[in-house]
Amino acid sequence: MNEVQKAEPITILLVEDNPGDSRLIKEVFKDGKVANTLVVAKDGVEAITILKDPVTEFPDLILLDLNLPRKRGLDVLEEVKSDPDLKRIPVIVLTTSNDEKDILKSYDLHASAYLTKPVDLNEFITVIRNLENFWLTLVKYPPKKKS
Repeated sequence: MNEVQKAEPITILLVEDNPGDSRLIKEVFKDGKVANTLVVAKDGVEAITILKDPVTEFPDLILLDLNLPRKRGLDVLEEVKSDPDLKRIPVIVLTTSNDEKDILKSYDLHASAYLTKPVDLNEFITVIRNLENFWLTLVKYPPKKKS
């Protein structure tokens, strides 16, 4: 039986305005198998500023809430996926919205996955751990590029 290769650390941009959700996600990742770097943007404008910063390396993965102040998550997703330098970064929508319109629009804008945040704390932790097990240990990412 083949062993799963040891995952390399990646950089994750978490775009989340809820401090409780951010803290919980940080804790789950901190307890995880790989020491990943987690950068947090508290709104959509801050996320785009981080992504467009010429000295900051692109993240390998973006976790994006849809319900954000200053710039909606769907607008961030659209901007990322329409930018030739950013479009290959996988974007996982992680939101409380179960609205079919949000789900369809996210996939129309080329989101890599759409996950709904459970209200229950233990279920929320399970979702983040499952996300970590797949996206942070099995997935191969494109090489980082900065123009």
